[in-house]
Amino acid sequence: MEITRIGTQPSAKGPSDWFTGAVRIDPLFQPNDARRAASAAVTFEPGARTAWHTHPLGQTLIVTAGCGWAQHEGGLVEEIHPGDIIWFSPGEKHWHGATATTAMTHIAIQENLNGKAVDWLEKVTEEEYYITKQ
Repeated sequence: MEITRIGTQPSAKGPSDWFTGAVRIDPLFQPNDARRAASAAVTFEPGARTAWHTHPLGQTLIVTAGCGWAQHEGGLVEEIHPGDIIWFSPGEKHWHGATATTAMTHIAIQENLNGKAVDWLEKVTEEEYYITKQ
């Protein structure tokens, strides 16, 4: 058994190459010899969001607070709320983040394939972010 105590892993600012706006990442667990999954609690301030990205083995999001938006390529922007669980299939191009006026926190879980859990792509433009929600 392994217990990771609260406060033993520092929070990090979401890198500007991968995020737009103010984003805080709180790591929960990392892959090890027996586990290939990683997880973090991610908090997006209003207007903040990820860049478009994919995951080689998919990604699960569990919304824990606030109100957010998520979209997969070719789909509509969907509003997401606490308790919602979102699954993105392997290789599915998508983004997620806060709404324009409300912060959102989710737990993100993804598995590593050959040491890689995500492929970051272009940033979500202002037009893409606002197009279906104004």
